[in-house]
Amino acid sequence: MSVTLKDVALAARVSISTASRALGGSGLTSERTQQRLTRIARELGYRPNPIARGLKTGQSRLVGLLVHNLANASFQVMAEVVQARLKALGYQMLLCIAGDDPQLESDTLTTLADHRVDGLIVVPTGKNGARLTALANEIPIVCLVRRDDGTDLETVLADDSEGAFVGTRYLTGLGHRRIGLIVGRPDTTSGRERLSGYVRALREASIPVDDTLIHAGHFEPETGAASCRKLLDLTEPPSAIFVANHEATLGVLRVTAERGLSIPDDLSLLCYEHSPWFEWHRPAISIVDNGARDLANLAVDRLLHRMDAKGNGADSVREYRVGARLVIRDSCRPFDPAARGSSATKLSRSKA
Repeated sequence: MSVTLKDVALAARVSISTASRALGGSGLTSERTQQRLTRIARELGYRPNPIARGLKTGQSRLVGLLVHNLANASFQVMAEVVQARLKALGYQMLLCIAGDDPQLESDTLTTLADHRVDGLIVVPTGKNGARLTALANEIPIVCLVRRDDGTDLETVLADDSEGAFVGTRYLTGLGHRRIGLIVGRPDTTSGRERLSGYVRALREASIPVDDTLIHAGHFEPETGAASCRKLLDLTEPPSAIFVANHEATLGVLRVTAERGLSIPDDLSLLCYEHSPWFEWHRPAISIVDNGARDLANLAVDRLLHRMDAKGNGADSVREYRVGARLVIRDSCRPFDPAARGSSATKLSRSKA
């Protein structure tokens, strides 16, 4: 049987209210009493009920972080940063994964509200704006990575349009004119903005936009694999592929390996979002770093500000941006028209 506060009070021969004040650190008991109660509670194996304590104090000391998956290295970094920042302030983080599923997201939001979290950082699916708006009347909420167009909640975003523009411009600067793009869903902030940055860079280089080179889909490895196969099977396949989300990159690397293609000799490859594994890969993969660590830190800053009663509703700014940057490694090379014939032959053979 679990040890209750009443058990601790009986062992210490004090009232339950005295035990509660001492173990709650209210400062209303002497230091000697607090130390004695703490020792007795530890010896008995007493663990306070955070939900019950939250009902009494109005604070659960819990903060929710709701992301899509942990396959994406950016979400892993964000979870580590958020947990470390909150732990230093005496909060516990509840990590939840919604799988980019609107219904699961809605159910998870209900669960977090039932646990009376003190705040919430959410990477929204974009399909529960009304639910988030209603919940924000009870809980401070900050959206991260994506904007939910159905709500005006404070949001922290990467500069995805500029990041995709810089990445694509790097490839055009290397002489590539047929650049495949594998990007997330166009109904998401990141997917829509990364596509727009790609298109802007092509137009700046006077390269026509070819829809057969653009593939959008769910944020998962299979999207990358299926899209990569379609790109490589084109009559005139791309000389470079820009994979604009981390999950799809895993599928692209699998397909290029299966087809025996050499990067960057047969195909230049540029990926979005940082992962230590990309640097360890051979060849090391060039990336557009979306600044996951900075995004997470800023989201925590904004949430803590909103959790402060004096800060709630005090700011008119609703959207914050963190700049993306190009990290050049070894997976891209200048386009060589003379070598294009042999590469195209190898790509053609890889279809068999």
